[in-house]
Amino acid sequence: MTDPHNNLDQDISAALQQQVVDAINTQTPLNICGNNTKSFLGRAAQGTPLAIAEHRGIIEYDPRELVLTARAGTPLLEIEAALDKAGQMLTFEPPHFGEGATLGGTIACGLSGPRRPYAGAARDAVLGCRIINGKGELLTFGGQVMKNVAGYDVSRLMVGAYGTLGVLLEISLKVLPRPAASLTLMQECPQNDAIQRMSQLLSQPMPVDAAAYHAGHCHLRIAGSEQAVQHAQKQLGGETLKDSTPFWHSLREQQLPFFRSDKPLYRVMVKPATPPLNIAGEWLLDWGGAQRWLLSDEPQALIRERVVAAGGHVTLFRAGAQAGEVFTPLSASMLNLHQRLKSSFDPQRIFNPGRIYAGL
Repeated sequence: MTDPHNNLDQDISAALQQQVVDAINTQTPLNICGNNTKSFLGRAAQGTPLAIAEHRGIIEYDPRELVLTARAGTPLLEIEAALDKAGQMLTFEPPHFGEGATLGGTIACGLSGPRRPYAGAARDAVLGCRIINGKGELLTFGGQVMKNVAGYDVSRLMVGAYGTLGVLLEISLKVLPRPAASLTLMQECPQNDAIQRMSQLLSQPMPVDAAAYHAGHCHLRIAGSEQAVQHAQKQLGGETLKDSTPFWHSLREQQLPFFRSDKPLYRVMVKPATPPLNIAGEWLLDWGGAQRWLLSDEPQALIRERVVAAGGHVTLFRAGAQAGEVFTPLSASMLNLHQRLKSSFDPQRIFNPGRIYAGL
């Protein structure tokens, strides 16, 4: 599959590049946006909108090569439909947070779903990209095969940068065949037992591709060949959850009852085997225990202190009535590194200023 609209692509790319050049010349900050399904993430966006939603379409996709290249404004639904038709999938199971979700917004925010610990993160799927940097230059990094990635992998540096380093135009991703069989096993247990079980499975040869703890139940999704799934089902035990697709979709898209709260929502990242943290609130565990969602009215400073003491870090994912820093404050050395990267890619600091940290 190749995209026939190359002339339109060049026109839109040129228009976006000209907008960036004009912004540089007038020192006008730009807010890079697709369909705003992820505008709630990070710090408040600033600047004149630079819309990339019309820069869309799959450029190249040959199922035999397990690689797809698409423009940043391409809807995830369009990409997933093309992959599904060929019996393939995005490896990192990205959340959409809205029907208009685009590939560029997903990669810029570095979002990955329940399959992340078992098949890799969004960053691991990116093979290459084409961007406009803060000097108004069109740059291409990486390629469409793994062997093209040599030296420092700049294309993956764009993942999770929230658009602060450049305007994503095109992205190449590796994809995988969809498993032949999949089912979900559910077992009632306390949180501590679920943590032990999920973390132990990370080092065992079981075809687990998602593990979560919700409402007093440990959920394990196993996927692979029919034979492998049947064998794992016998080994792991537990009740089989009928039609489990809605559960994992609701977890990925934060549509479970747990997420329907006005309390601040924190994303806590720790080692999977970390025991339950001494922080008052409601907990939901994903990624085999590594990603933990917390609803809490506790002081943000206390939450950060106890998460850091456990060797993790925390993000204020949805603020509710809470105010404060969104991401974990950087050490002096890490802040210096971020500032140097920002200066290299965006010397005039026009792209999404302050979206991650003030001053960047």
